[in-house]
Amino acid sequence: MATFLFDNIIFGPVKSRRLGNSLGVNLLPVNAKFCSFNCVYCECGWNSKGIKIELPRLGDIVPVMEKYFSENKQPLDVITFAGNGEPTINPDFPEIVAETVRLRDKYLPNVKISVLTNASNLGNEKVVAALKMIDEPILKVDTFIQSDFELINQPASGLSIATIVDNIAGNFEHPIIQTMFLRGNINGTFFDNTTDESLRVYFETLKRLSPSQVMVYSIARETPLSGLQKVAPDELENIGAKIRSLGFNVLVTP
Repeated sequence: MATFLFDNIIFGPVKSRRLGNSLGVNLLPVNAKFCSFNCVYCECGWNSKGIKIELPRLGDIVPVMEKYFSENKQPLDVITFAGNGEPTINPDFPEIVAETVRLRDKYLPNVKISVLTNASNLGNEKVVAALKMIDEPILKVDTFIQSDFELINQPASGLSIATIVDNIAGNFEHPIIQTMFLRGNINGTFFDNTTDESLRVYFETLKRLSPSQVMVYSIARETPLSGLQKVAPDELENIGAKIRSLGFNVLVTP
């Protein structure tokens, strides 16, 4: 299926289903997806192969950001680090976050800062410190079962969901968790993170992590893997209701 890449450092604002009017900041290449995961549903497609990866650096990003922030006339709710892969991969991520906070405070003091991260880089103390400077660090975790993790997210070699959970629990008292629920088939192996067992493990792990909010959603855009099944709105609402019964705030986006 058709997917797309963000072709600038700054993109939007876009109307986010979960965040409102969001100004995107892409810390990844504009001509390739570059991520520690290779999720079957990613709107940016598969990780790029055979392309020289050139990441924008602090000196590239800050002038563009300051120009946009100082000249912005559009209503904004949030500045979001997202884009063509995992933002925390950028080696200047901590410094970029610090500069973004400074510029936000100067030009857009009422606008929040957010990041969409797969939480794979929480073993890096500088990355964790930077994430804690952000108003809403949103940690994308689609399953807490390793076999489903490998099928749905296709992580880089050596990454385990158990380590990611440990790093979340060890660094964030009440994280924001975002989960894509879906079903599909990859190379003849079926996956479904809404089964009774998947949800049992999911709910038990949420109890450990004690999130401040859980964002529940399903497929809304084109995906690189064909044949993925969107979870119906009523089923998402049922999952959301069960999370609420555990005492957690839930945002369900059908």
